[in-house]
Amino acid sequence: MNDSATPRRRPWRAVGIAAGAVVLVLAVLAVLVWAGVLWPNRVTAAKFAVRGVDVSAYQGEIDWPTLAGQDIDFAFIKATEGSSHEDERFAASWAAARDTDLLVGAYHFLSFESTGADQAAHMIDVVPAESGTLPPVVDVEYYGDFASHPPEVSKLRGILDPMLDALEDHYGVPPIIYTTEQIRSEYLGGAYDRYPLWIRSVATSPDVPRRDWEFWQYSDHDTLPGYAGDEQYIDMNVFDGTLDDLRALTQP
Repeated sequence: MNDSATPRRRPWRAVGIAAGAVVLVLAVLAVLVWAGVLWPNRVTAAKFAVRGVDVSAYQGEIDWPTLAGQDIDFAFIKATEGSSHEDERFAASWAAARDTDLLVGAYHFLSFESTGADQAAHMIDVVPAESGTLPPVVDVEYYGDFASHPPEVSKLRGILDPMLDALEDHYGVPPIIYTTEQIRSEYLGGAYDRYPLWIRSVATSPDVPRRDWEFWQYSDHDTLPGYAGDEQYIDMNVFDGTLDDLRALTQP
C-alpha cells in the first residue's frame, strides 16, 4: 500500500514546487521593478525621441551641466505649492538649468485648501516669465486625507479654473496640467482639452489616446548622474512630438 500511494502524491508535490517557483520569480521581478532595474514602461517610452526629467528639493543640489548631458531635452522644476510654500531649491535650480541647453519649466503643486487666485499669485511671484521657457505646470493630484476623501468636482474646478486663467494671462501661454488618469477621467475630461496634458502613468502606458497627452511621466524610479539629495530616484518623462514641437510650446 505504501508503494502504490507514493506515486499519487508526487504530482501534487511537483505542482507545489512549480507554484513556489512562480511566486519566487514574480517576487524577484517585483523587487527589480521597485528598485528601478526593470521598468515595463521603458520599452514603450523608448519610442519617443524627446525626453526630460522633473525635479524638486528632494533631488538636492543638482549639477545641471552633468544632468543635462544625460540624453535629456527638458526639465520641469518644482517651484511652489499652495499659496505660500516655495521649493527651497527652486531659485538655484532655475538659474543653473537656464544656463544649459535644456528647455526649462516650473511646476506648482495644487492645494485644495486655498483659492486658485492666491495660488496663482504665489507662483507668479516666484517663477519668472522668461521667453523660451516652457509653460507653467499645475500639478493636480490627491494628497493626504484627500486620497481617501477626494474633493467635489465643483470644488476642484473652482480652485483650478481661476488659477489656469491667471497663469495664462501672465505667462502668455496655456498652462500644462499634470495629473493622473483617474483624476483626468473623474474631474477634467474634455472640458480641459485645450490645455497641454502631462499624464502620470508609471505602471503601464497611458490609457488615454495619444492625441490627448503631450507629456508622459513613465517612471519615478530612474537614476541619473548629476544630483545628490535625499531622493535617489528621479522622474523620467517623454514628449509626444519633435524638439521643434516642444519649442513651439514655450513662452513668447
